[in-house]
Amino acid sequence: MNTKAILGNPTAYLNRQRTLAELVDWAENALIEPDIPDDEDADLLMDVLMYLGAADSRGFPLTWEKLSDFVERLGGSVRVIVEVE
Repeated sequence: MNTKAILGNPTAYLNRQRTLAELVDWAENALIEPDIPDDEDADLLMDVLMYLGAADSRGFPLTWEKLSDFVERLGGSVRVIVEVE
């Protein structure tokens, strides 16, 4: 599990390509055997995975601020595009 693989999941959630339940399920499964390469920041990746794995509980709300912080800490950037239908 590397940074790019983890970054793709909150991004998919933000883009409505994945539900909260799917995101939480993915994170919980990723925590079973995280297999983080030695050249990755294991503390950061585990922090993100643990929070996302609990994001369906009251104590770990998945706010816009929290998600955008994760994306930025993982090396991404958040940009909002509003589409009017």
